[in-house]
Amino acid sequence: MIDPTRVNVKYENHIAHVRLVRSDKMNAVDQAMIDSLIAAGHEVASSAARVCVISGEGKGFCAGIDIAGLGAMIGKDPNDLLMPRTHGDGTTNQWQEVAMVWTRVPVPVIAAIHGVCYGAGMQLALGADIRIAAPDAKLAVMEMKWGIVPDMGGMVLLPRLVRSDVLRRLTYTAEPVAADQAEAWGLITEVADDPLAHAMGLAESLALKSPSALRAAKALIAYAEAHGPGDVLLEESRVQSELIGKPDQMEVVAATFAKRAPVFD
Repeated sequence: MIDPTRVNVKYENHIAHVRLVRSDKMNAVDQAMIDSLIAAGHEVASSAARVCVISGEGKGFCAGIDIAGLGAMIGKDPNDLLMPRTHGDGTTNQWQEVAMVWTRVPVPVIAAIHGVCYGAGMQLALGADIRIAAPDAKLAVMEMKWGIVPDMGGMVLLPRLVRSDVLRRLTYTAEPVAADQAEAWGLITEVADDPLAHAMGLAESLALKSPSALRAAKALIAYAEAHGPGDVLLEESRVQSELIGKPDQMEVVAATFAKRAPVFD
């Protein structure tokens, strides 16, 4: 269930807009936020949306884990809390699923980042395909501040984006990084004065692309990141053969020659 005091999901023009709405707490992640973000991911995945945008209401994208939530873990066996694989078809726990669920949403996911993007918020943003940040945004792998390590999918997602030395610096120091430095390091895709407007504009342009090709491209990229060249070459041929000549692809061709916007079923 999505708690409307934590997350809001709206659909318009084939775009799903997932918005963190706990602005009084800088969208800090508590149990209700965890449950709501996972539920939102599953909802978007099963919807007809062609693109998804994730943003945060208020002064920041997400300040990280709610410290009160850490206090609730005191006295409990960490193994009992963290080790069971309860989500993601037996690959993740609930904390990891907050970020990883978006990697399994079959359409492009764009994170629009403003203000602070720390810890759990950073890892949530890493689950998106594309990250657009405001010039004054601050990003941090914050866990070391609390004597812990990134444990919400960060160690799967960060090595895909940044060099090993950058990953180590971010993790060891827990220091916030400015948007321009984050872009130079590969943490974010680009900087925009109004990241939400920029993200929505990009989403609108993607929503005009072939829905089946977008989904196929996301799945193929994920496959390519996990397999060797021979397997990837075979997979790209298989995926391509399933797109060529099908209704979406034929509509793209027809619309291109007719100089009009494509219309997909």
